[in-house]
Amino acid sequence: MIVVIATDIPLDHRQLRRAIRRAGAGLAWAGSFWGHGSGDLAIGFTTANRIDHDAAEDACNIRILNENKIDIVFEAVAEATQEAVMDALAASDTTRGRAGHRRLGLRHSLGSIP
Repeated sequence: MIVVIATDIPLDHRQLRRAIRRAGAGLAWAGSFWGHGSGDLAIGFTTANRIDHDAAEDACNIRILNENKIDIVFEAVAEATQEAVMDALAASDTTRGRAGHRRLGLRHSLGSIP
């Protein structure tokens, strides 16, 4: 699974890295975990601090979130990750695999769609 965290919250690189790691909590809430060799990864970015690369000044002003408020971001990342997993499961279609194996999508197995 690939998790992409995109935000417009002003986070520095350290805060962003810490927030991205909370995607693992969202996967755990959905019943999964990042195990050895799982291939799961998470990446993220913020669009909050736009830097004009043609600016005449030598220093750039950037904003970052107060550390006392970062728990809200951590919770939001975990909840958004869990919700994305649940949405993907709910939208899954029936699939056929090797040797004719058939697995019903969640929405089909619950009987809501034929």
